Amino acid sequence: MQRSFTGQPKTTHRDPDVCVVTCALTGVLANRKQNTGIPYTPTEIADEAKRAYDAGASVVHLHARTDDGAPTFEPSVFAAIKREIRERCPVILNYSTGTLSDDVSQQIAYLTECKPEIGALNMGTMNYSKYSQQRKEFVFDMVFKNTYEKITNLLVAMNEAGVKPELECFDTGHTQGAWPLIDMGLLKAPFQFSFIVGVLGGIPGEVDSLQLQTKLMPPGSEWECIGISHGHWRMLATAAVLGGNVRTGLEDHLYMPDGSMAASNGAMVEQAVALVRGVGRRPATVDETRTILGLGAPR
Repeated sequence: MQRSFTGQPKTTHRDPDVCVVTCALTGVLANRKQNTGIPYTPTEIADEAKRAYDAGASVVHLHARTDDGAPTFEPSVFAAIKREIRERCPVILNYSTGTLSDDVSQQIAYLTECKPEIGALNMGTMNYSKYSQQRKEFVFDMVFKNTYEKITNLLVAMNEAGVKPELECFDTGHTQGAWPLIDMGLLKAPFQFSFIVGVLGGIPGEVDSLQLQTKLMPPGSEWECIGISHGHWRMLATAAVLGGNVRTGLEDHLYMPDGSMAASNGAMVEQAVALVRGVGRRPATVDETRTILGLGAPR
């Protein structure tokens, strides 16, 4: 039986003119053949985190890479990334937990050992694909499997480690599907949603997509837009106008609004901040972001 979030009390009261800007620094798919600015090593990732922070980001979303750019889930690499970033700036850390495997033991290990402020939690299974209209074929085609068992295992670990779950929703069913976890007491307000748009298999990058997602989430939740690839900047502008938070960075898109290749994550944050200011809002500071997202004091 379906449940509705309608009627749940609002959990936060905050200045609507303040916008949390997140930067996703590296991801797992893009490489330096596509953009030379993508960081691989902990030192490079930390340098990019500092550039993003200096440009106005209060949160950085992190994946780990080997020195040659392959994805890795080794807890020691996540620990090195945290150590390098903390030597440079106080930006808030958001660790990815995404994996195609059902085994999340490594993700649980680095959440438990590193205790980032935020952990990204993918909220449902989907076709995750990319299609080339020019070649008339799929560039890649996979199933991103996220069962409730997998989600629950990660969520229990986050709760035990004091890590705030960021609910990554690629489609409307992912957003509506949060209610059993709330009913079980595993998800606690204030809720933080991220609405990813533009991935084939998920909700399209349209204004209506964000409006629908925000109607489905519990009232009073914080939310941000993650615009993948083409339409990235248009969707960030939409989120800024609708009162949401925004995420940019080389994980999500490789180009500036004029079509030129982005030189760094910092350059993308500068553009995102200009966009936010252009609609009469301003980027949140780290301290403001802690309050807005319910993160508490620094550890």
